[in-house]
Amino acid sequence: KLGYKYHWALPDYLQRSARHIASATDAAHAAAVGRAAVEYALAGHNGVIPVIVRGSDVPYRWKIAPAPLARVANHEKKLPRGYITRDGYGITAQARKYLQPLIQGEAYPPY
Repeated sequence: KLGYKYHWALPDYLQRSARHIASATDAAHAAAVGRAAVEYALAGHNGVIPVIVRGSDVPYRWKIAPAPLARVANHEKKLPRGYITRDGYGITAQARKYLQPLIQGEAYPPY
């Protein structure tokens, strides 16, 4: 009504851009996915996207693999129902087992 231009921000913007609280696993995943994307492009691979494939939980092992865009684009991967407690306010042991390796190590950004 006042004629001012404005934009409101959702709280999740801060979470999605919070590199300062990334785990070492986050940083390793991000670097590997970025590297693979460049390698795929330079090799002329089209219609694929690099994805993280978990090999094992303990010890945590993972690799990067190409996934066809047609299979993953415009699809939503939901959190399994078994990861949330019945009351909806907590996580289960199954969720903790899956998430634990993803929060390991500190990766402070260089200043």
